[in-house]
Amino acid sequence: MKYLHTMVRVTDIDASLDFYCDSLGLVELKRMDNEQGRFTLVFLAAPGDEDAQVELTHNWDPEDYGEGRNFGHLAYAVDDIYAVCQRLMDKGVTISRPPRDGYMAFVRSPDNISIELLQKGGALPAQEPWASMPNTGSW
Repeated sequence: MKYLHTMVRVTDIDASLDFYCDSLGLVELKRMDNEQGRFTLVFLAAPGDEDAQVELTHNWDPEDYGEGRNFGHLAYAVDDIYAVCQRLMDKGVTISRPPRDGYMAFVRSPDNISIELLQKGGALPAQEPWASMPNTGSW
């Protein structure tokens, strides 16, 4: 058995690609438009880790997916959690759970999918503004 991907439904493919690719740093591996089924699939992965994929499913006809808690979150290890969180903030992304401990942070995609960011190799020393930044919303 081999892990293939995690699928999340998205309502706005452009906003989602801006978040996952331009802000978070994933790369698009493959895209499939299905005219008959009226949907688009986009497969993404972290650079150099193409075996762990996220499949964005965009149904062309609008649907309200709600915000089910039965799906927890996607998680990515990052080289510098502070730099990643700063890049996300600079792109207008809210840091729901800041990396106060130098190890873990949470953000949300445009469709409210929780994304956990974990510092590779253990926590970095605490630093401001992160150490005193409060949580925002839910994560």
